Amino acid sequence: MKRIGILLGIASLPSRFGIGDFGPNAYKFANWLIKEKYNLWQVLPLNPLGFGNSPYQPYSSFAGDELYISPEQLVKDGLLAESDLTDYQPYSSTIDYIGVRKHKAQFLAKAYANFTASAILKAEYDKFIKTHNWAYNYAVFLTFKKLNDFKPWNLWQQEHKDWIKNPTISLTQYQSEIDYELFIQFIFYQQWQALKAYANSLGIEIMGDIPIYLGFDSLDVWQNQDLFLLDENQNPTYIAGVPPDYFSKTGQRWGNPIYNWEKLEKTNFKFWIERLQGNMQMFDIIRIDHFRAFDTYWKIPASCPTAIEGEWVEAPGYALFDTIYRELPDINIVVEDLGDLRPEVLELRDHYKLPGMQVFQFVFNALGDNSRFETLQNCVVYSGTHDNSTLLGWYRSLKKWQRKQVKRYFRANEKNLIRKILAYIAKCQAKYIVFAMQDILELDDNARINYPGKIGSPNWEWKLSSSAFMSIK
Repeated sequence: MKRIGILLGIASLPSRFGIGDFGPNAYKFANWLIKEKYNLWQVLPLNPLGFGNSPYQPYSSFAGDELYISPEQLVKDGLLAESDLTDYQPYSSTIDYIGVRKHKAQFLAKAYANFTASAILKAEYDKFIKTHNWAYNYAVFLTFKKLNDFKPWNLWQQEHKDWIKNPTISLTQYQSEIDYELFIQFIFYQQWQALKAYANSLGIEIMGDIPIYLGFDSLDVWQNQDLFLLDENQNPTYIAGVPPDYFSKTGQRWGNPIYNWEKLEKTNFKFWIERLQGNMQMFDIIRIDHFRAFDTYWKIPASCPTAIEGEWVEAPGYALFDTIYRELPDINIVVEDLGDLRPEVLELRDHYKLPGMQVFQFVFNALGDNSRFETLQNCVVYSGTHDNSTLLGWYRSLKKWQRKQVKRYFRANEKNLIRKILAYIAKCQAKYIVFAMQDILELDDNARINYPGKIGSPNWEWKLSSSAFMSIK
């Protein structure tokens, strides 16, 4: 069945509290999707945001960020009263992460106090703790992180840093903080699973997005130090990124630690199997970012300030995916395979019949033959992703003669061009068609989500304004 859907991260939904969450507007958006005959919703990673508020530098590949918890849903659960809620920047079209965290923290603290004082949801909570083995260690990780002024784990007090390998200290003194973090994860998962179930009941599948790499300052690396290339002081010896390309003249130095693939293979890729298994519970389809690193990855010495210096190193891609499909035969994966790739990357992709990606802006040629783009079937065709311009931004970036050629190709004018491009993309034969929400609304690059290779504002800050959201209902 062909799937046509929308790419819109949860954070980009409007809400009363300055950031999109699992509240009423998420359900309204699901209703709008099905009304407009869309049957797919692609979201960005939901894990705890790390460095630069990037969802691709998470504190954990299993945990969820408390930012997405809906205070309104807490009212429905009886953990808050409506009178407890106060708005925060409800009409803003950008996200103030620091302000939002501070504002929502007061609701979460009160909800936790009410939770501990009653039996509401207690059975579901106990079941969650028993079936999510990662949750306790994540609660300890975040508790220690807060006690150490949010420093990276390798800079913590020695007894905290070493606890994961050598638990010589009692955690009794921190039990209330740990229990609070467990409560946060329980509420996050309860609210997300309710939203996902609602979308599924309408006939909408959810496509999740997971980065291939993990943030250094994460539970994953702290807990599995032997699975990453670290030195005797627990600092990365090599980091991930990509060499210079059309996004950046100096390449992209992501800073994520490189996997110790040799060690991973000796464990039958247990970490990856558990990670994907967890995401199968979260999403119907899993999009894996930077697929090419399963074939060859760019290995940058941690001492280098850019990504220019590095080397391509082969990864055990076939061994990994053989194990994945043996252990998780029902998994549904699509892969990001953009960029200048060696043929072996595509051979690996096609060996497992994995849908890759095509982005209109990168492949469309107003003066050439676009039949290959139009007839590709086992792939995901995008109008644009979180990493590139909106369609309108792309069009405005073209030279005058190029804009003229694009309008001629689509027999369009300035007013109807974007709509005609979207209609053209929708007719492609691909298994999946995904439109960025910004393109549906014909927004310019002020609504762009991310500029690869850059850190900080305005990356990851865009969200739908309440007025724009009202226009789609």
